[in-house]
Amino acid sequence: MIALRRVGDADCDVLAALHAECFPDDPWNSEAMREVLAMPGTFGIIALDVACAEPRGFLLAQSAPGHCEILGLGVRETARRRGLGRMLLNRVLAIAAAGRHTVFLEVAEDNPAARALYAAAGLAIVGRRPGYYRRGDGSRVAALQLRLDCAEA
Repeated sequence: MIALRRVGDADCDVLAALHAECFPDDPWNSEAMREVLAMPGTFGIIALDVACAEPRGFLLAQSAPGHCEILGLGVRETARRRGLGRMLLNRVLAIAAAGRHTVFLEVAEDNPAARALYAAAGLAIVGRRPGYYRRGDGSRVAALQLRLDCAEA
């Protein structure tokens, strides 16, 4: 069973480890997590396996009047394909809908699993940033800009 809870400053080391596992080409360290969470309107959600209290995934977002930007969503490789990403995404979409926000995020063009998750949730491609993400081999890949209007939900 998975439990979702909001993160706090004490979770920065765990978030950094999860981020490094999920995004090895551009990991954020604990200090970066602290800085992100200290920004106004920023919040995080962590997914924990209740049986062993192990972190399985996370979501970071920042909200401001009228919009919510998903800064990062990652699920450990060993926990993928079990609906955890959808669970995290649904939680932030519910928060956005309650605040009547438009949701924005960027996803790597070469990430079909994430793109399918976001498309299934109704997020639409509204832009493209060529060469946005750096890969460990030195190559670069475009970011797709996605949007979902929750203002009328």
